[in-house]
Amino acid sequence: MKNIVTAFLLLVCFFAAAQKNDNTNVKELVPAGVHVTVAKGSVTVNNTVLNYTAHSGYLDLKNDTGKLMAKIFFTYYKKDNSTGKRPITFAFNGGPGSSSVWLHMGGLGPKRVALKDDGTATAPPYTVINNEYTWLDKTDIVFIDPVSTGFSEAASGEKADQFHGYVEDISSVAAFIRDFLSRYERWGSPKFLAGESYGTTRAAGLSQYLQDNFRIYFNGIFLISPVLNFGSSDYYQGHDLPRALYLPSYTAAAWYHKKLLPALQGDLQKALKEAEAFAMGEYATALLKGSLLTEAEKENIAAKMSYYTGLDKNYCLQANLRVDENRFYKELRRRDGLTIGRLDARFTGRDIDDAGEYVSYDPSFTNIDGPFTSAINDYFQKDLKLAEEKAYNIFGNVYPWNYSNVQNRFLNVAESLRDAMTKNPALKVYVGSGYFDFATPYFIAGFDLAHMFLRPEVQANIKHYFYHAGHMYYINKPDLVQFKKDTDAFFDWALAAP
Repeated sequence: MKNIVTAFLLLVCFFAAAQKNDNTNVKELVPAGVHVTVAKGSVTVNNTVLNYTAHSGYLDLKNDTGKLMAKIFFTYYKKDNSTGKRPITFAFNGGPGSSSVWLHMGGLGPKRVALKDDGTATAPPYTVINNEYTWLDKTDIVFIDPVSTGFSEAASGEKADQFHGYVEDISSVAAFIRDFLSRYERWGSPKFLAGESYGTTRAAGLSQYLQDNFRIYFNGIFLISPVLNFGSSDYYQGHDLPRALYLPSYTAAAWYHKKLLPALQGDLQKALKEAEAFAMGEYATALLKGSLLTEAEKENIAAKMSYYTGLDKNYCLQANLRVDENRFYKELRRRDGLTIGRLDARFTGRDIDDAGEYVSYDPSFTNIDGPFTSAINDYFQKDLKLAEEKAYNIFGNVYPWNYSNVQNRFLNVAESLRDAMTKNPALKVYVGSGYFDFATPYFIAGFDLAHMFLRPEVQANIKHYFYHAGHMYYINKPDLVQFKKDTDAFFDWALAAP
């Protein structure tokens, strides 16, 4: 009996030691101040199997005194058997208040939501598939969820609103990037930022902030559906610039829905070129004149506005030549009993009636909301083995968002980007725009870039790409394929020896 007890105790000690060794091995993979689950995965890109390790969890964000301020959730993909010299990309979405789910599960990560080729959602339940267009063959990727988005949260006893604002957000995300580079020993890697929508606002701000405060210089920045100067897109009475800059997007949407006359309906590029010239010429001039415009001039502009937008001439006159984009979503296909999407004008919906002035919902958002929410939760649980009881905030409550740094002015991060590019002449910038995007219209992006007033040699470091879909243009399969080709070429360009 004594021998049996002794053998049992030895067996227990053996398994305890083995368990201890297993935990030690796992901890060796994880830096101090980081709390993650480690998972292995593989994906085939360009007929080559790519093995990777994923770290999903939290990085402790502390202040200068060492006090814990927040726990930032992230997912880090690192190609196996690679060195710390491999490029690394920090990616995030916008909102403000959005998690990184869209870039993570739509275009950049090793998995993506299964959609129809045109981006239309399948019937639920939704599935996750391998993403053969992932960026992992070119770069390691860190998807960041700012405080109050995803699983990220302020530390116990800390108020979340200290992270909710332009300056507050830039400083906290910058601190995460600095700490990540140190803890994962990636200071020697070529570095990239990738932001979408308000994430491009964040990326532009970070480019200057990280250079000036931490001496972190980047090789490239991806601005996916950018918003750089809020003054170019925020319309209100007496501020007519956005009305002129939005008009080519009206033309694009009208073209897609076949609401233009035959002279414009055949060729999208021809239609857009004409609309852009009208918007910057006669239309902008008419808006600038205000009430000084004669009745004959009004009639002439309304007729041309109708021609380029597919709207009724009298409607343009009734709107005083200023058709708000929210009205446009309802008006373009009112006679068909349909509305069009804001994020992606290709999508249509139906309201309770057709007489309303504004739409009741965005059909292009509801198309992706359910699939992406389901996909990220399923993926975290099944593939990344992440055990988390609280909800993953696709959109966190971050309002009111603080813009006190630009009180009585428009936020203009194009100037931040100009400063960063001027000080770092090696910095390359990718700009991507969807023709059917009303959240961040393509023509506004071009206008903002043109008004950065970069020197010619620095201006050459920007490349603007265009796609035949909306805000998340990568949900459209042909554009996802083109997006991958464009970003592959951009990485090669940004990393090429001078």
